[in-house]
Amino acid sequence: MAHAAEIIEAFEETWPDVIRAMPWINPDKDVNPQIEDFLEDTESKGRAGILHHWTMVRPWDGYILGLVGFDRVTRSDEAVWNLGYWVRSSEQQHGVARKSIDAVLRWLGQVDKVTVELKVDPNNLPGRNTVLRAVRNWGGQRCVSGDAAITVAGIRTLHECHIIQVGPGLGPT
Repeated sequence: MAHAAEIIEAFEETWPDVIRAMPWINPDKDVNPQIEDFLEDTESKGRAGILHHWTMVRPWDGYILGLVGFDRVTRSDEAVWNLGYWVRSSEQQHGVARKSIDAVLRWLGQVDKVTVELKVDPNNLPGRNTVLRAVRNWGGQRCVSGDAAITVAGIRTLHECHIIQVGPGLGPT
């Protein structure tokens, strides 16, 4: 598991905000084995093409900034992939999420047209702003049918769904 210790350290720095991106984390249990299990699962499912995750790494020193990736847990009828991300607290508001989202959307759309879903807690204003920026720049739209109540740390919140179509010739220039 590449970067496991650094990802756990980044997770701990960003706690409890990062749990919005990983609602399956049980805050009443030790986080380390949960993250390690997630990384193992991500590696095996990534090799099978079921999901794709990347570590955000600062190029000049290898410092772990966060994670970005796609899985197949979608709520709308339109989307094939769900995009998720999180950035460690100390690195937020520097464009890391924006650049990473744009990079993975370009990667996914290199070969074929595909619809991607982004869900966001409307109470997470920085996250919502990031998602709305991506939707605007990529010509996406709101998808109310994909809205879903998600439990994070015991609190159930209706998350907004947005969709973006990527593919050759699509997206920002």
